[in-house]
Amino acid sequence: MNLIAEAFAWIFSGDQGRLASIPTAILQQLAYTAVAVLIAGLVAVPLGWYIGHTGRGRDIAIAISGAARSIPSFGLLILLTLVIGVVFKPQAATITFVVLAIPSILAGAYTGFEAIDRRVIDAARSMGMTQWQVLWRVEVPLGLPLLVGGFRAATLQVVATVTIAAYIGLGGLGQYIITGLALQQLPVIIGGAILVAVLALALDGLFALLQHAVVPRGVRAAASGSRAGAKKKPRVAAPRTLEPKSADFA
Repeated sequence: MNLIAEAFAWIFSGDQGRLASIPTAILQQLAYTAVAVLIAGLVAVPLGWYIGHTGRGRDIAIAISGAARSIPSFGLLILLTLVIGVVFKPQAATITFVVLAIPSILAGAYTGFEAIDRRVIDAARSMGMTQWQVLWRVEVPLGLPLLVGGFRAATLQVVATVTIAAYIGLGGLGQYIITGLALQQLPVIIGGAILVAVLALALDGLFALLQHAVVPRGVRAAASGSRAGAKKKPRVAAPRTLEPKSADFA
């Protein structure tokens, strides 16, 4: 408990020595995360929508996602830094985090379409909607919650992994952990870990609210109505057995 108290004391002291201040480190962490998730979204969302809309290439997407998930981020970061060059360390880090973010966003994009009831798609087409109208007016709005869920998972993975960027001198919250390990300062190490965890939890909460907000009103109303109907479901009374009167046998 003393180490935890010392870690919080270090966080609120505002004295990070020669390291960047905590607000600056948080902004660096968020910047790398935002850029990586944005680039991954530009790549994965159109591909996922195409797969979900046409039903083609799903097996290939699963294989690519599985391969990307199996790549160790730290090893990829070091490899790209050596291959691209030390001068391009930010680019190497960004590529690493983009590779990490793509599988979750891709899965959220096409599973959002696959989760839609096919009868809804058939009804839209029977009304005369074109393929583009079905895509933008039906599939995209209904698939948006799962897509946001994919962005949510990708963001949490990336914001935690960006910590390793400090190993090649790119700053972020990982610099406190790396420096603390080098100097054997446990409060600094724990303080850095706490900051990463708090930032991840804050982002998770924001995405949870966003995921709830993008649910179409009709779907939300239908879900609320079904729950209300289930609560008000009448109880069926057990049938009463009619016992014969003695007069009937007189």
